[in-house]
Amino acid sequence: MTISIDVKNVSMKYRLNSEKVDSLKQYFVKRSKKEIKYKEFIALSDINFSVQRGEVFGIIGMNGAGKSTLLKIIAGIIKPSEGNVYRYGSVAPLIELGGGFNGELTGIENIYLNGLLLGHSRKLISSKLEEISSFSELGEFLHVPLKNYSSGMKARLGFSIATVVEPDILIVDEALSVGDIQFKTKSERKIMNMIDSGTTVLFVSHSLEQVQKLCKRVMWLDKGRIQEIGLSAEVCKNFKNAKSIK
Repeated sequence: MTISIDVKNVSMKYRLNSEKVDSLKQYFVKRSKKEIKYKEFIALSDINFSVQRGEVFGIIGMNGAGKSTLLKIIAGIIKPSEGNVYRYGSVAPLIELGGGFNGELTGIENIYLNGLLLGHSRKLISSKLEEISSFSELGEFLHVPLKNYSSGMKARLGFSIATVVEPDILIVDEALSVGDIQFKTKSERKIMNMIDSGTTVLFVSHSLEQVQKLCKRVMWLDKGRIQEIGLSAEVCKNFKNAKSIK
């Protein structure tokens, strides 16, 4: 089978300031004297896995396990401290929907801004403008600055832009559940249509029932490390048992 995503030896480390600094001036003074002390936080450690083309691959784990960090690395939003990610095809990241929006610009202006950030041409965005507007169901609000939008309205617009061009790889985070039940059902139906058409999907959810329903294989992350990769039912069962012990 053809590989769609290949993650090799990926690690993500952050330096956290281990002491309190009360002002910017104090920070620069301490930094110039090399008195700033850091402690290292390892968000991900030596992650290796691959996803086949057309596969729906699930990622599960407790809060803080590193799931969202891994998705951002695979989407190309952030770079890993170590390792490489190889993506074969176009990517639509449905994570932090509307993260690249500008609150001072209108919905229409943000469609162009976000579309360009996703790598689409201005010509393509213009040709898809009506489709995005229709799917978002925001009507006249598209001519209003985004600072007046609710989080649900921003999520609607972000989803409508991200999915207007069917990607080769779809990255879906739990954050997608923002918004009213009608739009949630509509967006889930669109994702299912993409899955049926052979789009590769990385799927993160706290709903083990939903993961088992959609995914054949699952990866369980725990404190930034791979605990297990295998068939969905088996991995979800082991994860559930481990949660009950804790």
